[in-house]
Amino acid sequence: MKRKITLKDIAKELDVSISTVSKALKNSREIGKETTDKVQAFAKLYNYRPNNIALSLKNKHTKNIGVIIPDIVHYFFTTVFSGIENYANSKGYNVIICVSNESFDKEVINMEMLTNGSVDGFIMSLSAETQQKKDFNHLIEVQNQGIPLVLFDRVTDDVSCDKVILDDKKISIDVIQKFYDSRKRKIAIVTNQGFFSVSDKRAEGYREGLLKNNIFVDTALELKLNYKNIDENAIRHFFQNNEVDAVFCVNEIFAISCMKIVQSLGMKVPEQISFIGFTDGLLSRFSNPSLSIVAQHGDKMGEMAAKMLIDKIEAEFEDDEVATFRTEIIQATILERESTIN
Repeated sequence: MKRKITLKDIAKELDVSISTVSKALKNSREIGKETTDKVQAFAKLYNYRPNNIALSLKNKHTKNIGVIIPDIVHYFFTTVFSGIENYANSKGYNVIICVSNESFDKEVINMEMLTNGSVDGFIMSLSAETQQKKDFNHLIEVQNQGIPLVLFDRVTDDVSCDKVILDDKKISIDVIQKFYDSRKRKIAIVTNQGFFSVSDKRAEGYREGLLKNNIFVDTALELKLNYKNIDENAIRHFFQNNEVDAVFCVNEIFAISCMKIVQSLGMKVPEQISFIGFTDGLLSRFSNPSLSIVAQHGDKMGEMAAKMLIDKIEAEFEDDEVATFRTEIIQATILERESTIN
């Protein structure tokens, strides 16, 4: 019996990306005719068929949920998964987790692997590369197969589905207000180098919070770091060449890294510089000084995502009924520790 060919197999054989194969099979205008013809001919020769479990979903459930997260290291994603698993288990569902490692290709492969009848639906947070590429064909294809999808935290407006997000912009405005109320006026932000939807929202809130308090938005006080490889020299140069009395970091790893370097430069935290980051992880709790944070309540986010998906799986829609989608917003809170002056 022939092994079923996959998108990955076609991409490898023709020396193109998985994204190119996916688009070529759908006659996307983004792909040239020669490449499209080559991909489609190869797929036809080897009898490629997209995974399709729409019929099985109508007749029976596997009672399994597929969860794809970008990173297992960040504490936030582990708390979301915990919330998903607790709620799913209480409803008699099992959870299969995959990690994309911020890779678009791995995200596509994970999703293709699980759409072979293994799961009834997906919960996922987009990888960095997926957001960078803005290629969401694999998500749309899954939905076209009748498989429900819920996105959380890192989401996109280009895919119509249920979503669970944090009030990133609002809580960031609140962080700046807290700094301002503590007489901080030279407030910096440390964020990612583009394409992260949540970081963009946090940066928007940072700027809006400054303007709300009549503080000039100085782009020189915006430090952008690579999420894969934090450049300590860039951090050191930033704080040596800018007068800063408060720092808002879009994650706890950036915050801890910056605090360490600031202290190595002889500056005192929080007496001279205050810090607030995102995520109530172990790093935040046991850093010296302990880091004030924005609590994202990942367990609540995971529980809500699981509820939305299971409700979708178990709902009985008429064939001609138009699916409706909603976005739930989890309210974040600020937890002050030693890195800020109360």
